Amino acid sequence: MNLILVTRIISFVMVIMGGFMLVPACIAFIYNEGSALHGFTISIVLIFIIAGTALFVFRKHRGRTLSARDGFLFVTLSWVCASLFGCLPYFISGAIPSFTNAFFETISGFSTTGASILENIEGLPKSMLFWRSLTHWLGGMGIVVLTVAILPLLGIGGMQLIKAEAPGPTVDKISPRITETAKILWLIYVGFTIAETALLMAGGMNLFDALTHTFGTLATGGFSTRNTSVAAYNSAYIDGVITVFMVLAGVNFTLHYRLLSGNVKSLMRDTELRTYIAIFIISSAVISISLYGSVYTTIGQCIRYASFQSASILTTTGFATADYEQWPFIAQSMIFILMFIGGCSGSTGGGIKVIRIITLFKQGFNEMKYLVHPRGVFTLRLSGNIIKKDIANAISGFFFLYILMLLVVTFIVAASGQDIITSLTTALATVGNIGPGFGKIGPTENFAFYSDSVKWVLSFAMLAGRLELYTVLVIITPTFWKK
Repeated sequence: MNLILVTRIISFVMVIMGGFMLVPACIAFIYNEGSALHGFTISIVLIFIIAGTALFVFRKHRGRTLSARDGFLFVTLSWVCASLFGCLPYFISGAIPSFTNAFFETISGFSTTGASILENIEGLPKSMLFWRSLTHWLGGMGIVVLTVAILPLLGIGGMQLIKAEAPGPTVDKISPRITETAKILWLIYVGFTIAETALLMAGGMNLFDALTHTFGTLATGGFSTRNTSVAAYNSAYIDGVITVFMVLAGVNFTLHYRLLSGNVKSLMRDTELRTYIAIFIISSAVISISLYGSVYTTIGQCIRYASFQSASILTTTGFATADYEQWPFIAQSMIFILMFIGGCSGSTGGGIKVIRIITLFKQGFNEMKYLVHPRGVFTLRLSGNIIKKDIANAISGFFFLYILMLLVVTFIVAASGQDIITSLTTALATVGNIGPGFGKIGPTENFAFYSDSVKWVLSFAMLAGRLELYTVLVIITPTFWKK
Protein backbone atom coordinates (compact mmCIF):
# COMPACT_ATOMS: atom_id res chain seq x y z
CA MET A 1 0.00 0.00 0.00
CA ASN A 2 1.37 3.39 -1.03
CA LEU A 3 0.47 5.58 1.95
CA ILE A 4 2.74 8.42 0.81
CA LEU A 5 0.97 8.63 -2.54
CA VAL A 6 -2.45 8.50 -0.84
CA THR A 7 -1.42 11.30 1.54
CA ARG A 8 -0.16 13.38 -1.36
CA ILE A 9 -3.40 13.14 -3.32
CA ILE A 10 -5.55 13.83 -0.24
CA SER A 11 -3.46 16.93 0.39
CA PHE A 12 -4.14 18.08 -3.14
CA VAL A 13 -7.89 17.55 -2.59
CA MET A 14 -7.71 19.62 0.59
CA VAL A 15 -6.01 22.45 -1.31
CA ILE A 16 -8.87 22.38 -3.82
CA MET A 17 -11.41 22.49 -1.00
CA GLY A 18 -9.53 25.41 0.57
CA GLY A 19 -9.79 27.20 -2.77
CA PHE A 20 -13.56 26.69 -2.86
CA MET A 21 -13.75 27.96 0.72
CA LEU A 22 -12.49 31.32 -0.50
CA VAL A 23 -15.91 31.94 -2.09
CA PRO A 24 -17.93 31.97 1.18
CA ALA A 25 -15.05 33.90 2.77
CA CYS A 26 -15.58 36.63 0.17
CA ILE A 27 -19.32 36.57 0.89
CA ALA A 28 -18.56 37.00 4.59
CA PHE A 29 -16.37 39.99 3.73
CA ILE A 30 -19.04 41.56 1.49
CA TYR A 31 -21.78 41.20 4.12
CA ASN A 32 -19.44 42.26 6.93
CA GLU A 33 -19.88 38.97 8.82
CA GLY A 34 -16.88 39.33 11.13
CA SER A 35 -17.04 36.05 13.05
CA ALA A 36 -17.77 34.07 9.87
CA LEU A 37 -14.87 35.72 8.03
CA HIS A 38 -12.60 34.88 10.96
CA GLY A 39 -13.76 31.26 10.85
CA PHE A 40 -13.15 30.91 7.12
CA THR A 41 -9.79 32.71 7.24
CA ILE A 42 -8.39 30.50 10.01
CA SER A 43 -9.74 27.37 8.31
CA ILE A 44 -8.23 28.26 4.93
CA VAL A 45 -4.86 29.07 6.49
CA LEU A 46 -4.84 25.76 8.39
CA ILE A 47 -5.77 23.81 5.27
CA PHE A 48 -3.07 25.44 3.15
CA ILE A 49 -0.41 25.03 5.85
CA ILE A 50 -1.15 21.35 6.57
CA ALA A 51 -1.85 20.28 2.98
CA GLY A 52 0.92 22.47 1.58
CA THR A 53 3.45 21.01 4.01
CA ALA A 54 2.47 17.46 3.01
CA LEU A 55 2.76 18.31 -0.69
CA PHE A 56 6.17 19.89 -0.14
CA VAL A 57 7.50 16.98 1.94
CA PHE A 58 6.33 14.39 -0.59
CA ARG A 59 7.03 16.51 -3.69
CA LYS A 60 9.60 14.04 -5.06
CA HIS A 61 7.27 11.08 -4.79
CA ARG A 62 6.09 10.59 -8.36
CA GLY A 63 4.48 7.15 -8.19
CA ARG A 64 2.31 6.54 -11.22
CA THR A 65 0.30 3.53 -10.10
CA LEU A 66 -2.57 3.45 -7.66
CA SER A 67 -3.73 0.04 -6.50
CA ALA A 68 -7.35 -0.83 -5.73
CA ARG A 69 -6.55 -0.73 -2.00
CA ASP A 70 -4.98 2.71 -2.38
CA GLY A 71 -8.10 3.88 -4.18
CA PHE A 72 -10.47 2.67 -1.46
CA LEU A 73 -8.33 4.23 1.27
CA PHE A 74 -7.97 7.53 -0.57
CA VAL A 75 -11.67 7.92 -1.30
CA THR A 76 -12.76 7.17 2.27
CA LEU A 77 -10.09 9.37 3.87
CA SER A 78 -10.75 12.21 1.41
CA TRP A 79 -14.39 12.36 2.53
CA VAL A 80 -13.39 12.18 6.20
CA CYS A 81 -10.70 14.87 5.83
CA ALA A 82 -13.03 17.09 3.79
CA SER A 83 -15.61 16.86 6.57
CA LEU A 84 -13.05 17.45 9.34
CA PHE A 85 -11.58 20.54 7.70
CA GLY A 86 -14.92 21.60 6.24
CA CYS A 87 -16.54 21.83 9.65
CA LEU A 88 -13.89 24.21 11.00
CA PRO A 89 -15.59 27.45 9.81
CA TYR A 90 -18.78 26.51 11.70
CA PHE A 91 -16.85 25.61 14.84
CA ILE A 92 -14.26 28.40 14.87
CA SER A 93 -16.81 31.13 14.11
CA GLY A 94 -19.23 29.84 16.75
CA ALA A 95 -22.03 29.43 14.21
CA ILE A 96 -22.20 25.81 15.41
CA PRO A 97 -20.32 25.79 18.74
CA SER A 98 -20.34 22.00 19.17
CA PHE A 99 -17.64 20.19 17.16
CA THR A 100 -19.83 17.08 16.93
CA ASN A 101 -22.71 19.11 15.51
CA ALA A 102 -20.39 20.97 13.14
CA PHE A 103 -18.94 17.69 11.85
CA PHE A 104 -22.42 16.14 11.52
CA GLU A 105 -23.68 19.11 9.49
CA THR A 106 -20.60 19.03 7.26
CA ILE A 107 -20.53 15.30 6.52
CA SER A 108 -24.28 15.53 5.91
CA GLY A 109 -23.44 18.17 3.32
CA PHE A 110 -20.59 16.35 1.58
CA SER A 111 -22.48 13.04 1.63
CA THR A 112 -25.51 14.89 0.15
CA THR A 113 -27.73 13.57 2.94
CA GLY A 114 -29.29 16.84 4.04
CA ALA A 115 -29.86 15.76 7.65
CA SER A 116 -29.43 18.85 9.83
CA ILE A 117 -28.95 19.72 13.48
CA LEU A 118 -29.83 23.38 12.90
CA GLU A 119 -33.01 24.55 14.59
CA ASN A 120 -32.88 28.06 13.09
CA ILE A 121 -31.33 27.83 9.65
CA GLU A 122 -32.13 31.42 8.75
CA GLY A 123 -30.19 32.58 11.82
CA LEU A 124 -26.87 31.54 10.23
CA PRO A 125 -24.74 34.12 8.38
CA LYS A 126 -25.19 34.09 4.62
CA SER A 127 -21.61 32.95 4.08
CA MET A 128 -22.18 29.91 6.31
CA LEU A 129 -25.40 29.07 4.50
CA PHE A 130 -23.56 29.31 1.19
CA TRP A 131 -20.74 27.03 2.41
CA ARG A 132 -23.33 24.61 3.77
CA SER A 133 -24.95 24.32 0.33
CA LEU A 134 -21.62 24.33 -1.49
CA THR A 135 -20.57 21.19 0.41
CA HIS A 136 -23.58 19.54 -1.26
CA TRP A 137 -22.51 20.64 -4.71
CA LEU A 138 -18.94 19.44 -4.22
CA GLY A 139 -19.99 16.14 -2.70
CA GLY A 140 -22.64 15.54 -5.34
CA MET A 141 -20.43 14.90 -8.32
CA GLY A 142 -17.62 13.99 -6.00
CA ILE A 143 -14.45 15.66 -4.91
CA VAL A 144 -12.76 12.52 -6.16
CA VAL A 145 -14.05 12.94 -9.72
CA LEU A 146 -12.86 16.55 -9.64
CA THR A 147 -9.43 15.33 -8.56
CA VAL A 148 -9.38 12.65 -11.25
CA ALA A 149 -10.00 15.37 -13.84
CA ILE A 150 -6.75 17.06 -12.86
CA LEU A 151 -4.68 14.03 -11.83
CA PRO A 152 -2.39 14.38 -14.86
CA LEU A 153 -0.85 17.28 -12.92
CA LEU A 154 0.20 14.69 -10.34
CA GLY A 155 1.21 12.04 -12.85
CA ILE A 156 -1.27 9.49 -11.53
CA GLY A 157 -3.87 7.31 -13.26
CA GLY A 158 -7.37 7.67 -11.86
CA MET A 159 -9.58 4.70 -12.82
CA GLN A 160 -9.14 3.11 -9.39
CA LEU A 161 -10.49 6.26 -7.78
CA ILE A 162 -13.58 6.28 -9.97
CA LYS A 163 -14.26 2.62 -9.14
CA ALA A 164 -13.91 3.34 -5.43
CA GLU A 165 -16.01 6.51 -5.48
CA ALA A 166 -18.77 4.91 -7.56
CA PRO A 167 -18.64 1.18 -6.76
CA GLY A 168 -21.93 0.39 -8.47
CA PRO A 169 -22.63 -2.48 -10.86
CA THR A 170 -20.78 -0.77 -13.71
CA VAL A 171 -18.51 2.22 -14.20
CA ASP A 172 -19.28 3.85 -17.55
CA LYS A 173 -16.47 5.63 -19.32
CA ILE A 174 -17.76 8.30 -21.69
CA SER A 175 -14.28 8.74 -23.09
CA PRO A 176 -11.42 6.20 -23.37
CA ARG A 177 -9.47 8.54 -21.08
CA ILE A 178 -10.85 8.59 -17.56
CA THR A 179 -9.74 12.19 -17.04
CA GLU A 180 -11.77 13.23 -20.08
CA THR A 181 -14.76 11.35 -18.66
CA ALA A 182 -14.48 13.26 -15.39
CA LYS A 183 -14.19 16.59 -17.19
CA ILE A 184 -17.26 15.88 -19.34
CA LEU A 185 -19.30 14.89 -16.27
CA TRP A 186 -18.29 18.10 -14.50
CA LEU A 187 -19.15 20.21 -17.56
CA ILE A 188 -22.64 18.66 -17.63
CA TYR A 189 -22.95 19.26 -13.88
CA VAL A 190 -21.93 22.90 -14.22
CA GLY A 191 -24.26 23.32 -17.21
CA PHE A 192 -27.23 22.05 -15.22
CA THR A 193 -26.21 24.35 -12.37
CA ILE A 194 -26.28 27.42 -14.60
CA ALA A 195 -29.59 26.38 -16.19
CA GLU A 196 -31.44 25.74 -12.93
CA THR A 197 -30.08 28.89 -11.29
CA ALA A 198 -31.32 30.98 -14.21
CA LEU A 199 -34.76 29.34 -14.16
CA LEU A 200 -35.15 29.82 -10.40
CA MET A 201 -34.17 33.48 -10.70
CA ALA A 202 -36.80 33.82 -13.43
CA GLY A 203 -39.30 32.60 -10.83
CA GLY A 204 -38.45 35.36 -8.39
CA MET A 205 -35.56 33.91 -6.36
CA ASN A 206 -32.53 36.12 -5.80
CA LEU A 207 -29.14 34.89 -6.99
CA PHE A 208 -28.09 33.69 -3.53
CA ASP A 209 -31.20 31.57 -2.94
CA ALA A 210 -31.22 30.31 -6.53
CA LEU A 211 -27.60 29.14 -6.30
CA THR A 212 -27.93 27.48 -2.90
CA HIS A 213 -31.12 25.64 -3.85
CA THR A 214 -29.55 24.59 -7.16
CA PHE A 215 -26.60 23.16 -5.25
CA GLY A 216 -29.00 21.16 -3.08
CA THR A 217 -31.06 20.01 -6.06
CA LEU A 218 -28.35 18.78 -8.44
CA ALA A 219 -26.43 17.12 -5.62
CA THR A 220 -29.71 15.55 -4.44
CA GLY A 221 -28.78 16.91 -1.03
CA GLY A 222 -31.69 19.00 0.23
CA PHE A 223 -30.08 21.77 2.31
CA SER A 224 -32.19 24.91 2.06
CA THR A 225 -31.56 28.45 3.27
CA ARG A 226 -35.07 28.58 4.76
CA ASN A 227 -36.42 26.96 7.92
CA THR A 228 -39.41 25.59 6.02
CA SER A 229 -37.34 24.48 3.01
CA VAL A 230 -38.79 25.09 -0.47
CA ALA A 231 -42.27 25.52 1.04
CA ALA A 232 -41.18 29.01 2.15
CA TYR A 233 -41.47 30.30 -1.44
CA ASN A 234 -45.03 29.02 -1.95
CA SER A 235 -44.52 29.00 -5.72
CA ALA A 236 -45.85 26.36 -8.11
CA TYR A 237 -43.27 27.51 -10.68
CA ILE A 238 -40.32 27.06 -8.30
CA ASP A 239 -41.69 23.70 -7.16
CA GLY A 240 -41.94 22.62 -10.79
CA VAL A 241 -38.41 23.69 -11.72
CA ILE A 242 -36.88 21.96 -8.71
CA THR A 243 -38.96 18.82 -9.34
CA VAL A 244 -37.68 18.57 -12.92
CA PHE A 245 -34.05 19.05 -11.91
CA MET A 246 -34.34 16.60 -9.01
CA VAL A 247 -35.53 13.98 -11.49
CA LEU A 248 -32.69 14.88 -13.88
CA ALA A 249 -30.13 14.67 -11.06
CA GLY A 250 -31.35 11.17 -10.26
CA VAL A 251 -30.54 9.98 -13.80
CA ASN A 252 -27.20 8.40 -14.72
CA PHE A 253 -25.04 11.32 -15.90
CA THR A 254 -23.61 9.28 -18.77
CA LEU A 255 -27.16 9.20 -20.18
CA HIS A 256 -27.24 12.99 -20.11
CA TYR A 257 -24.08 12.94 -22.20
CA ARG A 258 -25.63 10.50 -24.67
CA LEU A 259 -28.70 12.72 -24.95
CA LEU A 260 -26.57 15.80 -25.59
CA SER A 261 -24.64 13.78 -28.17
CA GLY A 262 -27.89 13.00 -29.99
CA ASN A 263 -27.95 9.32 -29.05
CA VAL A 264 -31.63 9.25 -28.06
CA LYS A 265 -32.15 5.58 -28.95
CA SER A 266 -29.79 4.38 -26.23
CA LEU A 267 -31.90 6.25 -23.66
CA MET A 268 -35.06 4.54 -24.85
CA ARG A 269 -33.37 1.15 -24.53
CA ASP A 270 -32.04 1.82 -21.04
CA THR A 271 -33.99 -0.42 -18.65
CA GLU A 272 -32.90 1.44 -15.54
CA LEU A 273 -34.02 4.82 -16.90
CA ARG A 274 -37.40 3.47 -18.00
CA THR A 275 -37.95 1.84 -14.61
CA TYR A 276 -36.85 4.97 -12.76
CA ILE A 277 -39.28 7.17 -14.70
CA ALA A 278 -42.06 4.60 -14.22
CA ILE A 279 -41.50 4.53 -10.46
CA PHE A 280 -41.65 8.33 -10.32
CA ILE A 281 -44.84 8.54 -12.39
CA ILE A 282 -46.63 5.72 -10.55
CA SER A 283 -45.71 6.99 -7.08
CA SER A 284 -46.75 10.53 -8.01
CA ALA A 285 -50.07 9.26 -9.35
CA VAL A 286 -50.81 7.12 -6.28
CA ILE A 287 -49.99 9.97 -3.89
CA SER A 288 -51.97 12.48 -5.99
CA ILE A 289 -55.07 10.27 -5.90
CA SER A 290 -54.76 9.81 -2.13
CA LEU A 291 -54.43 13.58 -1.59
CA TYR A 292 -57.38 14.57 -3.74
CA GLY A 293 -60.28 15.67 -1.60
CA SER A 294 -58.68 14.73 1.71
CA VAL A 295 -55.81 17.28 1.69
CA TYR A 296 -56.08 19.37 -1.50
CA THR A 297 -59.17 20.37 -3.44
CA THR A 298 -57.76 20.58 -6.97
CA ILE A 299 -55.98 18.03 -9.17
CA GLY A 300 -53.29 20.60 -9.94
CA GLN A 301 -52.37 20.99 -6.27
CA CYS A 302 -52.30 17.22 -5.78
CA ILE A 303 -49.98 16.68 -8.74
CA ARG A 304 -47.77 19.61 -7.69
CA TYR A 305 -47.15 18.41 -4.13
CA ALA A 306 -47.18 14.68 -4.90
CA SER A 307 -44.67 14.89 -7.77
CA PHE A 308 -42.36 17.17 -5.78
CA GLN A 309 -42.30 14.88 -2.75
CA SER A 310 -41.98 11.73 -4.88
CA ALA A 311 -38.99 13.20 -6.71
CA SER A 312 -37.49 14.47 -3.46
CA ILE A 313 -37.57 11.10 -1.70
CA LEU A 314 -36.90 8.86 -4.73
CA THR A 315 -33.80 10.84 -5.66
CA THR A 316 -32.84 11.13 -1.95
CA THR A 317 -32.82 14.94 -2.16
CA GLY A 318 -34.94 15.64 0.90
CA PHE A 319 -36.46 19.02 0.04
CA ALA A 320 -39.99 19.58 1.37
CA THR A 321 -42.97 21.66 0.31
CA ALA A 322 -45.43 20.01 2.71
CA ASP A 323 -45.52 17.95 5.88
CA TYR A 324 -46.16 14.49 4.42
CA GLU A 325 -46.71 13.09 7.91
CA GLN A 326 -50.09 14.86 7.78
CA TRP A 327 -51.01 13.08 4.54
CA PRO A 328 -53.16 9.91 4.26
CA PHE A 329 -51.47 6.65 5.25
CA ILE A 330 -51.36 5.38 1.68
CA ALA A 331 -49.31 8.45 0.66
CA GLN A 332 -47.01 7.97 3.65
CA SER A 333 -46.61 4.29 2.76
CA MET A 334 -45.59 5.17 -0.79
CA ILE A 335 -43.02 7.67 0.50
CA PHE A 336 -41.70 5.03 2.90
CA ILE A 337 -41.27 2.57 0.00
CA LEU A 338 -39.44 5.20 -2.09
CA MET A 339 -36.91 5.57 0.73
CA PHE A 340 -35.60 2.08 -0.09
CA ILE A 341 -35.08 2.72 -3.81
CA GLY A 342 -32.93 5.75 -4.58
CA GLY A 343 -31.82 7.18 -7.91
CA CYS A 344 -30.06 5.60 -10.88
CA SER A 345 -26.49 4.32 -10.89
CA GLY A 346 -24.05 7.04 -11.93
CA SER A 347 -26.30 9.77 -10.51
CA THR A 348 -25.79 12.00 -7.49
CA GLY A 349 -28.62 10.17 -5.70
CA GLY A 350 -28.21 7.72 -2.83
CA GLY A 351 -30.16 4.66 -1.77
CA ILE A 352 -29.95 1.12 -3.09
CA LYS A 353 -30.21 2.40 -6.71
CA VAL A 354 -32.78 1.37 -9.32
CA ILE A 355 -30.38 -0.83 -11.27
CA ARG A 356 -29.81 -3.03 -8.21
CA ILE A 357 -33.54 -3.29 -7.54
CA ILE A 358 -34.11 -4.44 -11.14
CA THR A 359 -31.28 -6.98 -10.98
CA LEU A 360 -32.48 -8.44 -7.67
CA PHE A 361 -36.03 -8.61 -9.04
CA LYS A 362 -34.91 -10.47 -12.16
CA GLN A 363 -32.62 -12.74 -10.16
CA GLY A 364 -35.52 -13.68 -7.89
CA PHE A 365 -37.70 -14.60 -10.87
CA ASN A 366 -34.86 -16.61 -12.40
CA GLU A 367 -34.59 -18.64 -9.20
CA MET A 368 -38.28 -19.45 -9.45
CA LYS A 369 -37.76 -20.55 -13.05
CA TYR A 370 -34.99 -22.89 -11.89
CA LEU A 371 -37.40 -24.48 -9.42
CA VAL A 372 -39.75 -25.35 -12.29
CA HIS A 373 -37.02 -26.15 -14.82
CA PRO A 374 -33.94 -27.33 -12.84
CA ARG A 375 -31.93 -28.01 -16.02
CA GLY A 376 -32.88 -24.77 -17.73
CA VAL A 377 -30.40 -22.04 -18.61
CA PHE A 378 -31.62 -18.58 -17.76
CA THR A 379 -29.53 -15.43 -18.13
CA LEU A 380 -29.99 -12.06 -16.51
CA ARG A 381 -30.26 -9.26 -19.05
CA LEU A 382 -30.38 -5.52 -18.60
CA SER A 383 -30.91 -3.16 -21.53
CA GLY A 384 -30.19 -6.11 -23.82
CA ASN A 385 -26.86 -6.87 -22.14
CA ILE A 386 -26.10 -9.99 -20.13
CA ILE A 387 -25.43 -9.34 -16.44
CA LYS A 388 -22.42 -11.39 -15.38
CA LYS A 389 -22.72 -13.60 -12.34
CA ASP A 390 -19.98 -11.76 -10.46
CA ILE A 391 -21.95 -8.50 -10.84
CA ALA A 392 -25.18 -10.18 -9.72
CA ASN A 393 -23.36 -11.67 -6.72
CA ALA A 394 -21.87 -8.28 -5.84
CA ILE A 395 -25.34 -6.73 -5.95
CA SER A 396 -26.71 -9.47 -3.68
CA GLY A 397 -23.83 -8.88 -1.28
CA PHE A 398 -24.45 -5.13 -1.35
CA PHE A 399 -28.14 -5.62 -0.63
CA PHE A 400 -27.36 -7.83 2.36
CA LEU A 401 -24.87 -5.30 3.74
CA TYR A 402 -27.33 -2.47 3.14
CA ILE A 403 -30.10 -4.21 5.10
CA LEU A 404 -27.60 -5.21 7.80
CA MET A 405 -26.42 -1.60 8.10
CA LEU A 406 -30.03 -0.43 8.39
CA LEU A 407 -30.73 -2.95 11.15
CA VAL A 408 -27.57 -2.08 13.10
CA VAL A 409 -28.21 1.68 12.92
CA THR A 410 -31.88 1.15 13.81
CA PHE A 411 -30.88 -0.88 16.87
CA ILE A 412 -28.33 1.72 18.03
CA VAL A 413 -30.81 4.59 17.65
CA ALA A 414 -33.55 2.59 19.40
CA ALA A 415 -31.11 1.76 22.21
CA SER A 416 -30.73 5.51 22.78
CA GLY A 417 -34.42 5.64 23.68
CA GLN A 418 -36.17 6.42 20.40
CA ASP A 419 -39.34 4.79 19.07
CA ILE A 420 -39.13 2.21 16.28
CA ILE A 421 -40.51 4.50 13.52
CA THR A 422 -38.01 7.23 14.33
CA SER A 423 -35.19 4.70 14.66
CA LEU A 424 -35.88 2.87 11.40
CA THR A 425 -36.38 5.99 9.30
CA THR A 426 -33.30 7.59 10.87
CA ALA A 427 -31.35 4.60 9.56
CA LEU A 428 -33.01 4.92 6.15
CA ALA A 429 -32.45 8.67 6.06
CA THR A 430 -28.73 8.45 6.85
CA VAL A 431 -27.63 5.23 5.14
CA GLY A 432 -29.74 6.14 2.10
CA ASN A 433 -28.58 9.79 2.21
CA ILE A 434 -32.19 10.99 2.16
CA GLY A 435 -32.34 13.48 5.05
CA PRO A 436 -35.89 13.55 6.42
CA GLY A 437 -37.82 10.54 7.68
CA PHE A 438 -40.81 9.95 9.92
CA GLY A 439 -41.47 10.48 13.61
CA LYS A 440 -39.05 12.81 15.35
CA ILE A 441 -37.06 13.37 12.12
CA GLY A 442 -40.03 14.23 9.89
CA PRO A 443 -39.85 16.91 7.18
CA THR A 444 -40.45 19.69 9.72
CA GLU A 445 -38.00 18.33 12.32
CA ASN A 446 -34.21 17.92 12.64
CA PHE A 447 -31.53 15.72 14.23
CA ALA A 448 -30.49 18.12 17.02
CA PHE A 449 -32.06 16.04 19.80
CA TYR A 450 -29.73 13.07 19.31
CA SER A 451 -26.80 12.58 21.70
CA ASP A 452 -23.25 13.15 20.46
CA SER A 453 -22.52 9.42 20.42
CA VAL A 454 -25.53 8.72 18.20
CA LYS A 455 -24.57 11.60 15.89
CA TRP A 456 -21.13 10.04 15.35
CA VAL A 457 -22.78 6.71 14.47
CA LEU A 458 -25.10 8.50 12.05
CA SER A 459 -22.12 10.37 10.57
CA PHE A 460 -20.48 7.03 9.82
CA ALA A 461 -23.76 5.78 8.33
CA MET A 462 -23.95 8.81 6.02
CA LEU A 463 -20.35 8.31 4.87
CA ALA A 464 -20.85 4.58 4.27
CA GLY A 465 -24.09 5.24 2.40
CA ARG A 466 -22.53 7.93 0.20
CA LEU A 467 -19.68 5.62 -0.79
CA GLU A 468 -22.05 2.66 -1.21
CA LEU A 469 -20.85 0.63 1.78
CA TYR A 470 -18.12 -1.50 0.17
CA THR A 471 -15.62 1.36 -0.08
CA VAL A 472 -15.87 2.20 3.62
CA LEU A 473 -16.46 -1.25 5.09
CA VAL A 474 -13.63 -2.89 3.18
CA ILE A 475 -10.98 -0.73 4.87
CA ILE A 476 -12.07 -1.80 8.37
CA THR A 477 -11.55 -5.49 7.59
CA PRO A 478 -8.28 -7.15 8.73
CA THR A 479 -7.74 -8.56 5.21
CA PHE A 480 -7.45 -5.07 3.75
CA TRP A 481 -4.38 -4.28 5.87
CA LYS A 482 -2.57 -7.57 5.25
CA LYS A 483 0.29 -7.45 2.77
